[in-house]
Amino acid sequence: MNAARISLVTLGVEDVARAVAFYAALGWEASPDSVERTAFMLGEGVVLSLWNRDDMIADGGEGDLPPGSGSMALAVNFEAPEAVDAFYARALKAGAAAVKHPQKAFWGGYSGNFRDPDGHLWEVAHNPFWRLDDAGRVILPPFKD
Repeated sequence: MNAARISLVTLGVEDVARAVAFYAALGWEASPDSVERTAFMLGEGVVLSLWNRDDMIADGGEGDLPPGSGSMALAVNFEAPEAVDAFYARALKAGAAAVKHPQKAFWGGYSGNFRDPDGHLWEVAHNPFWRLDDAGRVILPPFKD
């Protein structure tokens, strides 16, 4: 049995238009299927769905949910620390809030964190122990038996 593939990540946002502008500034492309209260941003191998937070809560049936999350982070990996710095600066310029400026990490890599305008935590990292393919996808080392 193959592992399930994450093909869509949905973020509850207060202002869909603001979120679209933020993610467009980071290189995501808005789909023509987007509507006023739900937008679909096309990336490499994954769709980022930006859904009006109140609508998402009503649909999920869980009651109120706190904005952002401290228990989950989305991540983008890069081939070099310089690429991490460039993307981090791009995110801040687009309206992200700095959490941890990129720096050498205890695990041997280089990473930083920011929050998008709705409080969702993102990590940007260079992991010298992982390779990236030509499309930027992570290639994990072989698993040991």
